[in-house]
Amino acid sequence: MTAPSATSFDIRDIPFSRRGSWLDISPVVALHTVREKLHLVSHQTGMHAILVFEPLQHGLPVEATIEATPTTLRWSTPTGVIEAVFEGDSVLRLRGRSAELRLADATTELTPFTGTYLYTDPIDGAAVFTSYETGRRYRITAVSGTVVITGAEALGAGKRAVTMSGPDWEIAIEEFDAARAPYRHTEPFDVVAAGVAAEFDHYVERIASWRSERTPGVSTACYVLWSATVSPSGFLTRESIFMSKHWMDKVWSWDHCFNALALAPGLPEEAIDQFLVVFDFQDAAGALPDSITHSEVLYNFVKPPIHGWAFRKLRATLELPLSQQTLNDVYDSLVRWTRFWLDSRRVPGHVLPHYHHGNDSGWDNSTTFDHDRVIEAPDLAAFLVVQLDVLAELAVELGRDSETDEWRREAAAMQSALLELWDGDVFVARAATSGRLSKTSSLLNTLPVVAAAHLPGSIIEKLSARISRHVTEFGPATQLTDSEEYEADGYWRGPIWAPSTAIIEDGLRRAGQTGLADLISERFRGLCERSGFAENFDALTGEGLRDRAYTWTASCYLTFAREAEERTRFHRSQ
Repeated sequence: MTAPSATSFDIRDIPFSRRGSWLDISPVVALHTVREKLHLVSHQTGMHAILVFEPLQHGLPVEATIEATPTTLRWSTPTGVIEAVFEGDSVLRLRGRSAELRLADATTELTPFTGTYLYTDPIDGAAVFTSYETGRRYRITAVSGTVVITGAEALGAGKRAVTMSGPDWEIAIEEFDAARAPYRHTEPFDVVAAGVAAEFDHYVERIASWRSERTPGVSTACYVLWSATVSPSGFLTRESIFMSKHWMDKVWSWDHCFNALALAPGLPEEAIDQFLVVFDFQDAAGALPDSITHSEVLYNFVKPPIHGWAFRKLRATLELPLSQQTLNDVYDSLVRWTRFWLDSRRVPGHVLPHYHHGNDSGWDNSTTFDHDRVIEAPDLAAFLVVQLDVLAELAVELGRDSETDEWRREAAAMQSALLELWDGDVFVARAATSGRLSKTSSLLNTLPVVAAAHLPGSIIEKLSARISRHVTEFGPATQLTDSEEYEADGYWRGPIWAPSTAIIEDGLRRAGQTGLADLISERFRGLCERSGFAENFDALTGEGLRDRAYTWTASCYLTFAREAEERTRFHRSQ
């Protein structure tokens, strides 16, 4: 097979970056904002475009063909070539051969509180941009060639740029805080590129050694994950995988579970870190934050408690057992998270906990929330049934026998309350105070299949039939496509999403509905191989929608592909 590092991708869909870096190069500079030219973008204190890359010929802008691989980014102009490689997580190297490049300030004006200031460092002659938006400095050091600085020390509006020219030139761009020793390159550009290639190939081999010609999307999926990974900085004290290095540059408190599952086969320590990253921020009540990023932790919403389900699946994937300390840490964290739902999210006298908004469920605008936002939802109850079951198992394993019975009692009560939401055809949600019933045309109402081991066979059969009605040529639509509320690009009101697909597929497989589970896995894998790893997909056309480089989509593809390969090899061995 071709080396993963030779895989090409469209820079308009996937940003060019490197594991650990808070920088990327992309035309995407803000929420739903795409520029014609590529920009250097930082994700420190938010998403901020810093510099614009402008290929030139005789000092004038020129069209360039852009090619990207995990190793290098290349602009091909009519006269020459410009290449970029990440030397490290905070250093970008660029070189040009018979091609000029202008690095221009991406902001329009410098004010006392916004914009970018440019000066020439009197110590080493480097050009330094300082950004109010990121609170960081961006130093451009010439390794070779001619560098011209325009707008140094200028205030207010005006052009600020650094231009490189000459037959052969090379520069380094660094992102740092207040000070750093002058840049000195220690390795040639090609050696740096070879090192990046080796690093990425090793990463792919670790988490996808099982890949074959039947899994053509693996290298790109791995790159989406690898390139969206940031080193510890700001609030994040662990290496973390963002949803994307486009505008979805955060860790949300359920997406991390799917990314952990993708890492588990070959990077167990990184997988556990990814699973635990949100638990670093549990509040006094045990709640997890809605999201975390460099300089922001939000608690105004939460996310669904899929963590017991995810941890059970994660452990089954790991080759080596977890330490007792890790098991104790996970158990204690899951206890606090579960108690949040049982103690802080139940109306007095009610067994079922409730969501405050669609955002709490992760299904922001699902039609299940159309009548009421504060609802006792069947997916929430099912997730907690599974999580309580996992807690009971862990309590036994850890010798906490006095706690085992409590979790089993809570699980039994939650299971009984969940079954009260069954209307004979599908599960329904109800308003926490009035008891008004929800609409039932959302795939959300079928998610209790995740607790298949706790459901009667008759319900499993009807749930499977309902799920089948959601399945299109590409996978399970989040809204029945023949319902009046269906919207092609309606977020959770129609498009296919990776997490819902993964939860449904796993539940069906555990329920013994392997035919339907296999079909969903096959169609979703084919969708990704055709349309990439978008945030979500049009359920009827398969077109990628919204953010086009989404890690949980890539992770679910990798998990599905690995499991399908394992099934294929098992069957062939029989």
